[in-house]
Amino acid sequence: MVALPKEGNPALTVDSEHNVYVTDGKVGTPKKGEVLIHVRACGICGSDVHFWHMGQIGDMMLETPCVMGHEAAGEVIELGEGVTDYKVGDRVAIEPQLPCGKCYLCMQGDYNLCQEVEFSSVWPYDGFMQRYKTHSARFIHKIPDSMTFAQGALVEPVAVAYHGIERSELSIGKGALIIGAGPIGLCTLALAKASGATPLVINDISKERLDFAKKMFPSVITYQSDLKKTNQENAIEIRKLFGPTEYDQPPCVLECTGVEAGIVVGAYVTRRAGTLTVIGVGKGDINNFPFMKLSLAEIDVKFINRYHDAWPPCIRLIADKVIDVDALVTHVFPFEKADDAMRTSADPSNGNIKVMLQDN
Repeated sequence: MVALPKEGNPALTVDSEHNVYVTDGKVGTPKKGEVLIHVRACGICGSDVHFWHMGQIGDMMLETPCVMGHEAAGEVIELGEGVTDYKVGDRVAIEPQLPCGKCYLCMQGDYNLCQEVEFSSVWPYDGFMQRYKTHSARFIHKIPDSMTFAQGALVEPVAVAYHGIERSELSIGKGALIIGAGPIGLCTLALAKASGATPLVINDISKERLDFAKKMFPSVITYQSDLKKTNQENAIEIRKLFGPTEYDQPPCVLECTGVEAGIVVGAYVTRRAGTLTVIGVGKGDINNFPFMKLSLAEIDVKFINRYHDAWPPCIRLIADKVIDVDALVTHVFPFEKADDAMRTSADPSNGNIKVMLQDN
């Protein structure tokens, strides 16, 4: 039996004035079809920091204070009316999106593209950087006892990478380039390696992050972008790492930053007739897009929007130790110090990869 909450509900909140602070939120009561979850682990995503600093991502505006956090796992402590597939005490990873379930996109299985989706931590829908949070029972997934809550929270960034690889042309025995050695890039690298793609090259501007990637995956080839060179010149150097012929070049490039330079480099590295998949989230518009390079080479450019049907396979990948995500967590904070955790996540000088809130 899990005791119902008797303590406070610290919640990490940001507002449109670019303030970040911990509030004492209310403990909600689950409605029909919902459960109340004791959030045991919640990771900080770059989008959380972006909302704090910029107040928006694309057209998604932060208008009033909002609780951040969408990478979460926890324990079911109360059931709403009609919930029969779960019981109090179940350990769950949380899928943070609630689509309408009625539109044509939902009906054809592309519920991540639902235009009426309620996504936790995107205003006006509070996220999971709080000790207690209600959520639809349709979008929680049981995790085995062998998985930690931190691993359960990391299912979310793994799901992003998983959806990107699903949409790419990644192939066993063929090379791939991953651009960006942050959490999403490292999750993508882990899945690419597990898939049998080879050789694998990862590119970033940060030597420290590339060193981290090399420590996690000794066989990966790293390339640090030279900021004195053009994007095309860096692309030429990356291509040399794959081999001397056009056939050696990667048919699959996975861009995990959303930064203009990364997209351009990716376009010039991708083999003719290959696929450039943009996983990263960036500005609303980019100024330089190598249209004719992509056109003449018949390179497919694909994008992703979050994920769908990803939690069960990603849970299995982690639980069965096909991929190891533990090293991604570099800093841990309690919920009461979530504001310090956010500041740590925003400061690249401290070597953070994934900052995690935990409530034991």
